[in-house]
Amino acid sequence: MKKLLPFIAMMVILVGCQSVRVSQDYAIGTDFSQYKTYAYFKQGIDEAEISELDKKRILRAIDNEMSAKGFIKSENPDLMVSIFTDSKERVDVFNNWGWGAGWGWGWGGFWGPGWGNNVSRTTEGILYIDLIDAKNKELIWQGIGQASLRTTPEAKVERTNEIVQQILEQFPPQPNR
Repeated sequence: MKKLLPFIAMMVILVGCQSVRVSQDYAIGTDFSQYKTYAYFKQGIDEAEISELDKKRILRAIDNEMSAKGFIKSENPDLMVSIFTDSKERVDVFNNWGWGAGWGWGWGGFWGPGWGNNVSRTTEGILYIDLIDAKNKELIWQGIGQASLRTTPEAKVERTNEIVQQILEQFPPQPNR
């Protein structure tokens, strides 16, 4: 068991340090400075296949980030915000073939020849945030964030805030210099 504890500690550290992977896409030529207000696209929010608690966490995080950027929630918005979610299982295989000190299972124990593989499985959530021009009803910006999910309510709030913050950090897009 004592040999297992350092391995578990290392895995917790590695999983805990996994970052949010983000990307964006947008309509080139859009003047993003014209947008000042936003509201939620109810149909898109309603169709997101997650719990109501998770929806509320995401919407609160979006409100916080949009407010920090100077956007105002409005009944007559310039932008409509919609979300879409997905999840997938991520499998990481750590090879422990060869000689020398190393972490892992297999013949030889903790130190020495480490023969075998370690497999780590985590569920990753994918959050899409779509910004739609309210007047033209056209998608003008999409941010995507992908990260491992958490299980406790407190950790979910923290992770949701982190994901939304990193996605919306890219909005509005900055022109290439």
